[in-house]
Amino acid sequence: MKIALLGYGKMGKTIEKIALERGHSICLKASSTPSNAELSQADAAIDFSVPSAAFNNITKCFENKIPVACGTTGWLDQYKEAEEKCLHHQAKFIYASNFSLGVNLFFELNETLAKMMSKFEQYSVSMKEIHHTQKLDAPSGTAISLADQIIQHTNYKSWKHPAKNLLPTEIGIEAERIDDVKGTHNITYASTIDDIEITHKAHTRDGFALGAVIAAEWLAQKKESGVFQMKDVLQSLKS
Repeated sequence: MKIALLGYGKMGKTIEKIALERGHSICLKASSTPSNAELSQADAAIDFSVPSAAFNNITKCFENKIPVACGTTGWLDQYKEAEEKCLHHQAKFIYASNFSLGVNLFFELNETLAKMMSKFEQYSVSMKEIHHTQKLDAPSGTAISLADQIIQHTNYKSWKHPAKNLLPTEIGIEAERIDDVKGTHNITYASTIDDIEITHKAHTRDGFALGAVIAAEWLAQKKESGVFQMKDVLQSLKS
């Protein structure tokens, strides 16, 4: 498979390494929105660019019928429009706030725990995420996805960052930036008697890169167009 890398920072370089190890080739390394000609050789694209570039990158892929897996966060105010453009062009698209297979298993664990804890109002939930100092958005897209899952299955109505002066229906998210931390997400259900915590801690970027490459492989092989999620990819891996 020939892959176009849209964004060639630390994640782009890690994705390149993983893709080559899996027998693929890199036909484009772009730091700006690619042209039609630059995309013409690609079987799939992977976007890990910056929030200001992501929407233009992925819509250019849609126009060229290039399947695209996007892991850039911080641009989701345009996500609905991106979905519409994908369907209009009969393209294939996966956006994930985190492509790590471990994190996506953590999403399933988080959803299951939220359903369980919804019956026990004596516990209040809070979240903390830690990333490297070069991460542009706070809280992380992964933290927002985790909070949205909890909101879907409990009486919480929204999340708030910084976690100050919270209403009873708000989930406080604390975001910390430390040099060279790959990504840690912690969810705590606290009561006066005890605490229940779940945590995912990434040790390298390889897990994020591997998941993105697997998602791109899945899209390239899929006959149907549409907007998909990592849970669709995981389901195919389980079967």
